[in-house]
Amino acid sequence: MTADITPELVLKAYAYGVFPMAKSRGDTDVFWVQPKLRGVLPLDDFHVPRSLKKRLRQGKFTVTIDQDFTGVMEGCAESAEGRPDTWINDRIMALFVALHHAKVAHSIEVWEDGALVGGLYGLAMGSAFFGESMFSRVTDASKVALCHLVAIMKRGDFTLLDTQFITDHLKRFGTIEISQQDYLTQLSAALTRKGTFEGPVDQRGLEALLFSQRITQTS
Repeated sequence: MTADITPELVLKAYAYGVFPMAKSRGDTDVFWVQPKLRGVLPLDDFHVPRSLKKRLRQGKFTVTIDQDFTGVMEGCAESAEGRPDTWINDRIMALFVALHHAKVAHSIEVWEDGALVGGLYGLAMGSAFFGESMFSRVTDASKVALCHLVAIMKRGDFTLLDTQFITDHLKRFGTIEISQQDYLTQLSAALTRKGTFEGPVDQRGLEALLFSQRITQTS
């Protein structure tokens, strides 16, 4: 990738279904990616496992929005069990920090006893949210962040949650894989609408947006 890449160019790329990645954390270069199959999480089909519902009700974690964007990116870029390396290098980090300062990139932070233990970050454009990466330093922290993201999106009239790729972890929550053409159709529609990214969502709102209806139906 040329040295003149800018945050503005990154936004234009996302509008065409293209996003940047690096081969490794220590690599200095970045390349463009446009998957032929795209991972998306339909908001109306978001599934919260029973054990995670219990975790959310325990109030073990404190969740914030846009309070430590750089800390979340650093968490996503660090090595972890089963993930010795990541695709987030210094170049990508600098670009997304700039986009955060422009109020386009957002983070969800999960805290325990004052320590950042998990979170996720991504871009909000129109009514689409492009999920970039998530991390956990303790059990379920990234899952809690994902639940809050979906609640924020549903409350804020978002229509498309792009996960880029599909993983077994994301499948548990309802993520599906669609063709590039179907994705571009959904993306085009999402970019014509305006979502509002505001949070965090309190416990009552979280339950109402994510699973209170299912509880009522089965109670």
